[in-house]
Amino acid sequence: MTIRPRRSALYMPASNPRAIAKARSLDCDVVILDLEDAVAPEKKAEARDAACAAVREGGFGRRELVVRVNAPGTEWADDDLAALVQVRPDAVLLPKVSAPETLVEVHARLPGVPLWAMIETPRAILDLAAIVGAAEATGLELLVAGTNDLVKDLRCRPGESRAPLLPILTSMVVAARASGLAVLDGVCNAIEEEARLVTECEQGLAWGFDGKTLIHPAQIAAANRVFTPSEAEIAWARTVVGAFGQPEHQGRGAIRVEGKMVERLHLAEAERTLAIAEICGVEE
Repeated sequence: MTIRPRRSALYMPASNPRAIAKARSLDCDVVILDLEDAVAPEKKAEARDAACAAVREGGFGRRELVVRVNAPGTEWADDDLAALVQVRPDAVLLPKVSAPETLVEVHARLPGVPLWAMIETPRAILDLAAIVGAAEATGLELLVAGTNDLVKDLRCRPGESRAPLLPILTSMVVAARASGLAVLDGVCNAIEEEARLVTECEQGLAWGFDGKTLIHPAQIAAANRVFTPSEAEIAWARTVVGAFGQPEHQGRGAIRVEGKMVERLHLAEAERTLAIAEICGVEE
């Protein structure tokens, strides 16, 4: 799997030209131009055209440019896919993915375009193994937790702890890692409550997510801060890499580093940490 930071993935309505222009200068890792929830029915065609124009024009720098289409089966889905196959964004985000057949069908329409899947229905949770099992054949690269829809369908009350969602979110991380996929946490709706956003980001980091989806530019800084390797993590990663690089440790599967037993699996994680830190421009 290609190593790249996805600390912050910001949804922006494709129907808003000012939002698209602003996205080119924001410090997020991913821009998701939304054709679905953020766009009124009468604006769908206009938003589709604007998203395609944005992909053609580029100017997003290091940011991944992803387009979230309308769900397969809706009256706008076919036109979305027909338009996007012509411009080929960095990825297409599919909402309401509840079975692998959806991935197969869309992949046939978008050959060579990476797919991201929103996991936001109870059936999707039950079929996670089958969904990620289709990753290699369909170009699926990443899962996104659709927590708002899950909360609605499950009728749960997550509160600030998000405890009712923990088994589901953990299952998503397990499924993603089993197939070598990246995985992003759901959005925080409390735009003006930075402490709550930070808590959710810290939860996501602890639970194994690569980053968080966001609904407002004001949320970018907190997500980037939490999901960027810390100075202590970078220092330890350099120590591990340096230790395994010593001649006397060549070929060894496990060594002692600063009083800790460190294995090759820790070396791989250390190398990933340093790669992300370098891309993010972080220095110890």
